[in-house]
Amino acid sequence: MWTLLGLSSLLASCAGVLAAPTDPLLSPRSGVTTLPSSQLAAFAPFTQFARAAYCAPSAISNWGCGDACNALPGFQPTLTGGDGNDVQYFFVGYWPAKSAVVVAHQGTDPTQLLSDLTDLTIAQEALNPKLFPGVPSGVEVHSGFANEHAQTAAAILTEVKRLMKLHSSTSVILVGHSLGGALAELDSLFMKLNLPAGTAIKAVTYGTPRVGNPAYATYFDSQVSDFTRVNNEQDLIPIVPGRFLGFEHPHGEVHILSPGDAVSCPGDDDATDSQCTIQSVPNILDGDILDHLGPYQGIYIGTIFCT
Repeated sequence: MWTLLGLSSLLASCAGVLAAPTDPLLSPRSGVTTLPSSQLAAFAPFTQFARAAYCAPSAISNWGCGDACNALPGFQPTLTGGDGNDVQYFFVGYWPAKSAVVVAHQGTDPTQLLSDLTDLTIAQEALNPKLFPGVPSGVEVHSGFANEHAQTAAAILTEVKRLMKLHSSTSVILVGHSLGGALAELDSLFMKLNLPAGTAIKAVTYGTPRVGNPAYATYFDSQVSDFTRVNNEQDLIPIVPGRFLGFEHPHGEVHILSPGDAVSCPGDDDATDSQCTIQSVPNILDGDILDHLGPYQGIYIGTIFCT
């Protein structure tokens, strides 16, 4: 269902790295909050984990995936999987620098994902109660995302629990980009419902499409408080599937307006400020698929950036 077609010829010119961001303007902005450069810089480790998730398990198992792995010295991967096609790559490991267990999911070719998510026959389904115990009725998510998540959920949860016990850790971090962002979003709710009370759940996703219906967004908000979904400039993936198809984002949008300048948008999927994605990219014709790959504060994410 999810393919990795590669965009090498289209994206070769994007492989450079931008200079370090400067302080954004701190003047008040109606309806949004400007993020200082220190807060933007703090996203970098999570961005590198999302980037590393595109690398083959053979490169991840010894943490030898190039620049992304080099940016996170000391990380200890313990479980890798997926084939990059029917099952997206994923990895689980322990991050001593934050005393946290990290789970990262690979994304997919954005042009293929866009095609899948603009299909007018997109189906929704209730979350599996065995995986998501206690979810109220009416909460539904994209069937493809639910099915993809279910393929790895049990194995990932088992490893997360093992690492938490081994390292006496009470912190779990979920990351992903594109389809991987949708899986990380589902994983954050999954972990919240299946790990001991008091576990700190943090999720940071990039270019994430809408995952579920309004009831899902409301329930997600009530369960996962530390959630950030980063959108880059005119990326159009975050506006699909459309709200007219019954989908809605939860809270947590950070919108990168330009290198070094980003805002935090209030609410779920109803921001009215022109600097938030739902207003600046009102339809896919106003978007730019290249922005889906970055740069996220100087870091590009995708298969061709696994170096």
